[in-house]
This record gives sequence, structure tokens and C-alpha cells, in this order.
Amino acid sequence: MLPKTFAPDDGARHRLPVLSGDGTSSSSSAAASPHISHAHSGSSEAVPLVSSSSASSASFSAGANPVTPSDYLGRLLEPATMDIQSALDQMRTLLSLQPQRIYKTSYYRKQTKNHWARDDPAFAAVQAALLLVSSIAYSVAFRPAQGYLLATILGFAIKSVLINFIGVGAVLTTVGKQIADRHLASVGRTHVKQTVEWLYAFDIHCNAFFPFFVIVYGIQFFLLPLVLGTSVMSLIVSNTLFAVAFSWYFYITHLGYRA
Repeated sequence: MLPKTFAPDDGARHRLPVLSGDGTSSSSSAAASPHISHAHSGSSEAVPLVSSSSASSASFSAGANPVTPSDYLGRLLEPATMDIQSALDQMRTLLSLQPQRIYKTSYYRKQTKNHWARDDPAFAAVQAALLLVSSIAYSVAFRPAQGYLLATILGFAIKSVLINFIGVGAVLTTVGKQIADRHLASVGRTHVKQTVEWLYAFDIHCNAFFPFFVIVYGIQFFLLPLVLGTSVMSLIVSNTLFAVAFSWYFYITHLGYRA
């Protein structure tokens, strides 16, 4: 007796299952195609398979928001949440021959968290702590003959941290952001003009200020007997220190806005 054949019914194609070596049934067409085909009422719909990793990455990027100043300042009150080791590593990178590597972290942060600025204030906190240490050192070196040493330290710390680092830094950050938004911003693929985050501009200032601090507050302290002299050599050394410090500051700033 001849075997019974199956005719196509309403455009749907019936396939006989193929037994594999372990006795389970599989379809040759389903194994060869990366899509799942559903045949129903004469229509075939292909549903692509989406991996869980890509789906989770897409949802993470879509839900990420730029860090706000309140969140940034809030973490200052929680020292346990700050990554001090990472901040020290970044400072060491800024003093290397390839300081531009520090901005690769900002680029990766933009791709994963949708913002350029640091969400960890550890770098600024360590910088402020180093300024306090230098304030104590300079106050002891230039302690007045009459007066309280504590008052001298407090005055030097206020001038170094609140005025030079934060105050002047906030002004330079605002000016740099405005210049970047007007003249350096580019239009992306979505035809939306991108703007520079204020906190990222402040990060650029923090990055650029650290080499400046090392030269002007650190190296100059150990050269005080020389730079306080009245000779031509003292004039050359002191001016060279400030020239190198400001050049390094503007170079790191340039790298930050270029990133």
C-alpha cells in the first residue's frame, strides 16, 4: 500500500520531525534559521531572538540619567561610597606622559551611564584634602612671629580651597562650558545639538588643577630657599614653575573639551 502524502493546507507547510541520536525530535528548518517562525492561518511571522545581555544593556542605557549636583554633593557626606583608590590612579595618570587616557573613562561612562561627569566626588575630595595639607605646610613655613598658627592655617586653607580651587574653578568651569556650547558643540546623529554638562566641565577643571597643584604647591615648597632669593636664577626658576603649571593646566583642559 502506498504511503499517504500530506498536501499543503491553507498555505501552511507540514514538516515531519527528524529524530536525533538521543531520541528527541527536531526540525531541520528551525535549527538552520535564527528566527522562530509561527505558521497560523496561512501567514508566517518571523520573531528575532534577542539575547538577554543586549536587552539588559539597552534598558540600562535608556534608564540612566545625568548625575545632578545634589547627588554629587550628597555622596560627599558618605565617604564610604567614594572610591579613593580610583581617584589616586587617575591622579597618577594625569602626571604620566599620556594624560589623555583619563578621558577614556569619561567616554565609557557616557556610553554606559549616559553622562560624562563623574558620579563619584572622590577626586575632588582628595584634591581638597591635599590642599589642606599644603596649607598646613605653608603656614608652618611662613608662620608669623606674633599671632596664632591656627588662624594662619585657617586663612591659608580658605584661600587655597574655597577661593583658588572651588571659587576660581567655578568661574572657569562656567566660562568654559559657555564657550564649548557656543563654538565647540556638534550636532549628533539625532540632529540635536549637544551641550557640555556643568559637572563634566568642573571635572575638567579638577583634572587640570591637579598637575598645577603638584608644581605650584608641591615642588615650589621644596624650592622655597631658591625661589625666595633675589638672584636671576631665583627669578628664572619661579617663573618657569608657573609657566609649566599654567601650560599643563590649559593642556589638560584642552584634552577634556576635545574628548
